[in-house]
Amino acid sequence: MRVLLIGANGYLGRFVADRLLADPAVQLTALGRGDDADVRFDLASGSPGALTRFLDAVHPGVVVNCAGATRGGARELTRHNTVAVATVCEALRRSGCGARLVQIGCGAEYGPSQPGSSTAEDAVPRPGGPYGVSKLAATELVLGSGLDAVVLRVFSPAGPGTPAGSPLGRLAEAMRRAMQSGDGELKLGGLGAQRDFVDVRDVARAVHAASLSAAQGVINIGSGRAVRLRDAAAVLARVAGYGGALHELDGPPGPLRATIGHPRPEPDHAAPVAYPYPDGCGSWQQADVRTARDRLGWRPRINLEESLADIWMEAACRI
Repeated sequence: MRVLLIGANGYLGRFVADRLLADPAVQLTALGRGDDADVRFDLASGSPGALTRFLDAVHPGVVVNCAGATRGGARELTRHNTVAVATVCEALRRSGCGARLVQIGCGAEYGPSQPGSSTAEDAVPRPGGPYGVSKLAATELVLGSGLDAVVLRVFSPAGPGTPAGSPLGRLAEAMRRAMQSGDGELKLGGLGAQRDFVDVRDVARAVHAASLSAAQGVINIGSGRAVRLRDAAAVLARVAGYGGALHELDGPPGPLRATIGHPRPEPDHAAPVAYPYPDGCGSWQQADVRTARDRLGWRPRINLEESLADIWMEAACRI
C-alpha cells in the first residue's frame, strides 16, 4: 500500500510516520514544507493542479493529512486548516489515483460540552473559537467532497513531543523551572478545565487503522475519560519527584501568574485579555469513542501517567 503523508514533520505527523513505516506493507512518501520532506509543497499556497500532477505521478492508495496550524489569527488558521484541505480535496477529485483520504480533525470542532457528558459523532458542532471553526470547515469540505474519506476527530493529544505551548507542555515547563530554581511552591492558574487526553502514539495507531479500513464519516479519537488539569498536575508532580506545594490560582490570569491555558506575559508588559478556555471548548470535554472501537477495532492503550512521564522526560532534559 502506497501512502502519501502530508504534514509528516508535525507533532502528530511524526508519530503517524513512525507507525506507518513500521508496517512492511506500507510504502510511505512524505509531503510537506520542510527540507526533510520527500516532496516540498505548501498546501496553503500551492495549487490543486500542481498537487494533482504529483498524485498522478505517485499514485497513492491512501492520503493522510496531518498538516495544519493550531495557533495564530483567524486568517492564518483558515489558510492552513481550511484552504489547505480544500486544495487536497480538489486535487484528489481531479486525480485518477482514487486514493482514500484520512483527515485529522479535532475535538475543538465540537466546542463546549455539558459537564459529565460524552460527546458522540452525531453531536451538533458549536466551536467556540477560530481554531475549531477552521477545523470544522475542513471537515465539512471533506465530508461533502464525494471522496472515500474519513475524519478522525482527535481530542487532546499528549505524550512525547507535546508542544511547549500546549496546556500539558506549559505545565511541565513551569514545574521544570520550579525545580531548577528550588522553589518550594508552584502557583498555577487555569487548572479547572477537564479534557480528554489521548496519547499521540495511540492517535498514530488510529490513523493506521483508518488507512486500512473502509470506514467513512467522522470518528472520535480520545480516551473516553475527562481529566481535570489540576489532577494531571498532581500526577506530573509525582512523576517528576517534585516535593513542593501546588497552589491553584482562581480568577483570571494576571501578569505574573504561571497559567496553563496561556503563555505567561513578560512582567513589564500589560497582561492580555485572556479567554478562560483558549481552545474554545469550555470547562469540559469527553469523547464517546465507541465508534472507533466498532468501526476501526481501536482502543487507547497508553494511560495518562505514561504520557505525562514522557512529557516530563523531555522537559527534564532541559534542566
